[in-house]
Amino acid sequence: MTHPLIARLETDLGWPRLTDMADVAAFTARPGVHCLFVPGDPARNLETADAAVILPELRQAFQGAFDCALVDDAIEAELRETTRALKTPSFIFYREGQLLGDIQKIRDWDDYLARTAHILSLTDA
Repeated sequence: MTHPLIARLETDLGWPRLTDMADVAAFTARPGVHCLFVPGDPARNLETADAAVILPELRQAFQGAFDCALVDDAIEAELRETTRALKTPSFIFYREGQLLGDIQKIRDWDDYLARTAHILSLTDA
């Protein structure tokens, strides 16, 4: 069963759930910056629920500078291995198909702001 805070991302915010690597490629190749939320197992990792609350707030803090999608359990391990973002929960950022960077585990808010600003600055090139 999906944790209610993760389910909210799909039902209330309309974020797509990416269920295979083709979905990931299609979503991240679109114009703009994209963030994939890799939640991990909310039953084993208590930080997962926190991350599900933080990412929408982070997106709002950056005035929608990126869109978001949820990574399904079925491809989570493969995506983590491919991107080397091995710890969960994690936010993995792309720009038009190119991996920009990631933020793994729960951080202080200021750290999220600084890391996200840095990642987004990579898109200005």
